[in-house]
This record gives sequence, C-alpha cells and structure tokens, in this order.
Amino acid sequence: MPRVAILIVAAGKGVRAGGAQPKQYARLVGKPMLRWTLEAFADYPDAIVQVMIGPDQEALYHDAVKGLTVRPAGLGGATRQETVRRGLELLEPEAPDYVLIHDAARPFVSKRLIDEVIQALEDGADGAVPHVPVSDTLRKLEDGKWVTVPREGLLRAQTPQGFRFAPILAAHRAFADQEVTDDTALGELAGHKIVATVGETNNMKVTTPEDFTTAAIFLAARLGEPRSATGYDVHKFGPGDHIWLGGLKIPHTEGLVGHSDADVALHALTDALLGTICDGDIGMHFPPTDERWRGATSSIFLAHAAELVAAKGGSIVHVDVTVICERPKVGPHRDAMRAKIAEILKLDPARVSVKATTTEGLGFTGRREGIAAQATATVRLP
Repeated sequence: MPRVAILIVAAGKGVRAGGAQPKQYARLVGKPMLRWTLEAFADYPDAIVQVMIGPDQEALYHDAVKGLTVRPAGLGGATRQETVRRGLELLEPEAPDYVLIHDAARPFVSKRLIDEVIQALEDGADGAVPHVPVSDTLRKLEDGKWVTVPREGLLRAQTPQGFRFAPILAAHRAFADQEVTDDTALGELAGHKIVATVGETNNMKVTTPEDFTTAAIFLAARLGEPRSATGYDVHKFGPGDHIWLGGLKIPHTEGLVGHSDADVALHALTDALLGTICDGDIGMHFPPTDERWRGATSSIFLAHAAELVAAKGGSIVHVDVTVICERPKVGPHRDAMRAKIAEILKLDPARVSVKATTTEGLGFTGRREGIAAQATATVRLP
C-alpha cells in the first residue's frame, strides 16, 4: 500500500471572515472549523497528517486538535506557496508516496472525493485535482460594458489536490520564486501529468460570514436530529472546608458527601448527556461501589459522557445547569463554571449556561442540608 500524507494548510489570518480570530479556528456547531476538517480524514488512520499554522496560533491549534492524533504543527510562511513548501519539507523524512494538500477552510470534503484523488494517483497520474463545473452566469467588464463570458469548459478547482510526493516537492523548490495560485499550477510548470477528478458542491471553501452561516446550516442538517435530555443530582453537606461545584473548588464552611468529589452540577450534566444517547446513568458507568472512583474528579465522568456522544457521531449543541442551594452563592463563580464546563466538553462557552436558584428556605436545600442540581443537554445525532 502506498504511504499517504495529508498536508493541511491552516496558516492564514482569515481576515475576510470578519471574526476576532483566524477563520480556521472559528467554531461551527460547537467545534473549531479546523477540527471538522481534520475529522473529515478520520477514515485514513494510517495517513501522516501535518498541519501548518501561522505565528501566534499555537494555543488555538492545540485547543482545536485536543484528543486527535496529529504531528506537531509546522510554522507556515508569508504566502500559501511557502507554507506548502515548508510542510512538504517537514514530511520529507517520512518519505510518503503521495501527498494530499488541503485547505483548512474546506471542512466538508467527503471520503468519496478523497478516494478518487488517491485512485487517480494509483492509476499513474502525477497529480489529481477535484473540479466542479461553473453553474452561474459569468460576466466581465470590457470598455465600460458588461459582457457575458461563456461558461462551457470552465471548472472550479477544489482541494485536496493530490500529488506524487517527490515530484511536487521538487517543483516547489524549483519554482519557489514564481508566485502561482495553487499547487496544480506548480505541477504544470514542472510538466507533471495532472488529471481532473469529480469535485462536490458541498466541498465549499468557508471564507466570508455568509459562508459560515451556510456551513452551519449544512452541518446542522448533516448531524441529524436534535435530542434533549435532563439530569438531576443531590448531595448532602458534611465535614469539610470546601465543595466541588461546576468543576471548581469553592471554599465553604462544609463539604459535600459523596463517593467521588460530589460535584452535583457535573453529575447532573453527565446524566443529561447520557440520556441523549439512551445510555443509562452515571451510576451505571461509574458505580459508587468501585473504589477506582473514590474521590475522583467529576470532570472524568462528564468527559466520558461527551466521548460516548461523539462515538455515536453526535455533537453537543447546548448544555444548561441549574444549581439549587442557599449557600454558597453561585453568582461570583458562574463565568468560571461556564468556562470549565466548556473546557471539559470542548465547547464554545456561549453554548454553556449556568444558573442558580434557592427554594426560599423550603425543603432540604432551604434548610441548608445539601445542594441539588438539574441539567439539560441538547445534542445532534445522525
């Protein structure tokens, strides 16, 4: 079997997207776009994946790829062409047979499209590029008048563009001083045999704010039906000088009694997530009779539930937690709790809600005998 490398170009600034950060790290339905792009290649576990990023993007990159098996990111250059050359040189010691060069801003590339590019290389081509026909009417301005341009024979090139590794690296080095629009143009300068494969309209390049809106709609439809479920948990007060709540250690005059750290907020949310996939409850996955979980941090439980959702192809859309107690006051810790839950679930904090209420002195929480929490989770499942 040929060795395949996948080179993801993610070094741009993405200014046309209009966001506060480069577009490849902007979130689509709860995940950074770069992560969606990398996950599109999940069916190729033996491929060598190299991502090229821009200066000062290390933290954004590590957040986007957390939990994925990828090589350390490479640092891109001043142009896309230089970034690709640097990426190819990082891959050179691995001696791959083929390399697929793909834009991070194309998160919807399909396995069918990728397979056809690889097959074209196996059939003897030096390079293979997916194309889609131009469907819009095209016009250009000539001498102050708009002239219709015949679209017959016009195609739009997409990525991944696949190449035999050694020849395309040699072309990048030989023509480094000539600025071209894509890697196919370099291959053509070097006299390579480039063939066209069938692209897909869905393999869009996400560039503008309008593109992000379209991409979010497409993803929501692809991810499937929304499901919501609830969770509820209670723990009583006991001896101690702090409690764990929403993933935070909060000083208090008492502690909460439980086999683990007794974090009612995370326990309720864990049950809510398990409910969306009909997979029992927290006690089934982490029995209180199991000594492995004595004193364990509840972030383990919540992360496990999120992994189970992901394993079923699901995506967490939104979570909401309500803490019910008289003391301690939740308000001063609300934003930190939201941030911690978002970190555990790998979500945008804008998709995490934390609220608090009292029972006006009624019941066990009103008597300050313990704390309760209820949670709701919404996911999309195929």
